[in-house]
Amino acid sequence: MNYHFKPASMMLPKKDFEKWSVVACDQYISEQKYWDDVKAIVGDYPSALNIILPEIYLSDDNTPYINSINANMKKYIEEDVFATYDNAMIYVERESNGTKRLGIVGVIDLEDYDYNKGTNALIRATEQTVLERIPPRVAIRKDALLEMPHVMLLIDDKDKKVIEPLENKKSEFDTAYNFDLMQGGGHIEGYFIDENTQNDVQNALESLLSGSSNDMLFAVGDGNHSLATAKECYRQNPTKLNRYALVEIVNIHDKSIEFEPIYRVMFNIDADDFMNKFLEAHAVSNGDNTQDFECVTKNGSEHITVKATAELPVGTLQVFIDEYLKENPQVKIDYIHGEDVVYDLCKEDNTLGFIFEGMGKDDLFPAVKSDGSLPRKTFSMGHAHDKRYYIESRKIR
Repeated sequence: MNYHFKPASMMLPKKDFEKWSVVACDQYISEQKYWDDVKAIVGDYPSALNIILPEIYLSDDNTPYINSINANMKKYIEEDVFATYDNAMIYVERESNGTKRLGIVGVIDLEDYDYNKGTNALIRATEQTVLERIPPRVAIRKDALLEMPHVMLLIDDKDKKVIEPLENKKSEFDTAYNFDLMQGGGHIEGYFIDENTQNDVQNALESLLSGSSNDMLFAVGDGNHSLATAKECYRQNPTKLNRYALVEIVNIHDKSIEFEPIYRVMFNIDADDFMNKFLEAHAVSNGDNTQDFECVTKNGSEHITVKATAELPVGTLQVFIDEYLKENPQVKIDYIHGEDVVYDLCKEDNTLGFIFEGMGKDDLFPAVKSDGSLPRKTFSMGHAHDKRYYIESRKIR
């Protein structure tokens, strides 16, 4: 059977996991102290910190940093920093903020992934892919000896038959790692899944597919641009190693997974002009599907009802905002967590905020199937310290 999630030859550090494992590179991009503290914790020890490029350090010319990454990868391999485990699939338990998230690390076939809107691929982006963000990442990956994932793929497994059964079987598995993550990341445990159980996992995953032409097995929860980069590198250099990408799969129905809406606030805007045009473009007629918004300005807030043009309120709103910004370049937009922040920001002149119903977990897969990849900043899935930490790696050259 041609499974769509597979074991791989994985590499783990032989020791000092606490210093090796650091948070995803796209976190804390405005907090220099966080990364300074990481450097102090790591010191001279081998660490994933030395083979990634935290986005806080991105510049117009990343060549020196990339050369250092490639040199460190070569050095770590030559100095026998890693232990290699063939045919590996790792069951993961991550405790953070009083909750426990379950996952499985393995590889997916990049032939099954497409980030373009409207695709029927088995693996799809949940949010719009910003094409300008791919080339800098390709520059990092194209000559790298190793890949390390911070990619999390979501599965829609309401019956919890793929990942959750492993929680009661972990005592039968060999331990891969068990340690506290640095900088408030919580605790993580990993276990090597035996071959028979790997087959059970793969069969359970395949059973989620209905056979329809619009089947979707995985939705990208985190790391879409990293996965898009892997796809582009495979396109440029279609080797067997490049064809696959290391990921962690997580059930969207895991109790630790919470979706939070991301609201919109616009600045330097004529609020009346925007509202008049928005309401005119989305005037409600009898029988229309409708969506509700709370519009916030310095003068207070009002509730409006408009004709829905997308599965989610944020989709209806963002498409109109994008067109409005093209015609009004002086207007700036920010993406806001929390209603109180929206109210505070909109106390200023020439501001306009929108509060709307967020997307529930059950809405994600239907929305992506219906609308394709969703507007950027549709939802937030956890806080920065809950994001994936680098542990496993795999040779790609």
